[in-house]
Amino acid sequence: MSYKHLSLEERHYLELERKAGESLNKIAKKLSRSTSTLSREINRNTGQRGYRNKQANELAQRRQKEKAKAVKLNVEIKTYINEHLEMNWSPEQIVGRLKDDKAVSLHHETIYQYILKDKQSGGELYKLLRHQGKPYRKRYGNQHSRNGIPNRVDIDQRPEAANKRERVGDWELDTIIGKAHKGAIVTMDDRKSKVRLALPVSQKKASLVSEAIINLLKPIKEQVHTLTFDNGKEFAKHESISEILECKSYFAKPYHSWERGQNENANGLLRQYFPKNMPLDKVNVSEVEIAVHKLNNRPRKCLKFKTPYEVFQKLTGIDLTKKVGVALMS
Repeated sequence: MSYKHLSLEERHYLELERKAGESLNKIAKKLSRSTSTLSREINRNTGQRGYRNKQANELAQRRQKEKAKAVKLNVEIKTYINEHLEMNWSPEQIVGRLKDDKAVSLHHETIYQYILKDKQSGGELYKLLRHQGKPYRKRYGNQHSRNGIPNRVDIDQRPEAANKRERVGDWELDTIIGKAHKGAIVTMDDRKSKVRLALPVSQKKASLVSEAIINLLKPIKEQVHTLTFDNGKEFAKHESISEILECKSYFAKPYHSWERGQNENANGLLRQYFPKNMPLDKVNVSEVEIAVHKLNNRPRKCLKFKTPYEVFQKLTGIDLTKKVGVALMS
């Protein structure tokens, strides 16, 4: 049976019976406690004026509180937190992974308080938080970009396996645009594993975008069943993409960005590295690969705090850190 601390009522009974001269063995039997438990209680919580139940209760609670603090944020745990903040993990992701890596249970608010105290003392850990209090506004596009897509198939016809995230290989796609429309980054996300792939293009042209998509997905084409696009004209060559990758393509409804919610959210995270006021025409493949690697190497709550890389490899046997990198270098 697991050990439970004595209650205030039990301590009161212990005090009264001790003063009456009762033995610990008899008191233990009446309380359904072991004699060693009561002996430990008296040794640890007796003051200068003897054993008193209220004082004993306060001493026990104070000791437990101090013990909890010492375990939660010792030097080892602070080092772990700092290292993973440097990797751009969120406090929630850090505490989720702490349970596996260090067998430590921590609330994410504890990390926020730790960061706040660091900031108040002149530290800069707060700068490693992804949003730093800035709201993220989703991009919904405009009507002009919704035309010129031949043989567009609506998302309503997408198979249930894709809708329900039953398998790896159903991808959501979009582009993020640089300042003054200079350059773009083609982005795609697997709905099941949450893995993200991305590649920069000098211009948001259908020919360049389709080439980027094929370069990224062809090395793993066996893990490509469906593609769900935004309605931008840069995806006008979806039929040739589907033919080469041997998959089906679908389009979300105009102004229904939530139908590609995973991709929209991941685009917001990628903006941490490539903000909206930054031209993207000079961004190289290596810069995008580094940012994407960080995103894929963060634990996700929806994946039970496993990383997208880990889930993708578990479900497919493919190590994307090697597979995709080789493809882009060739």
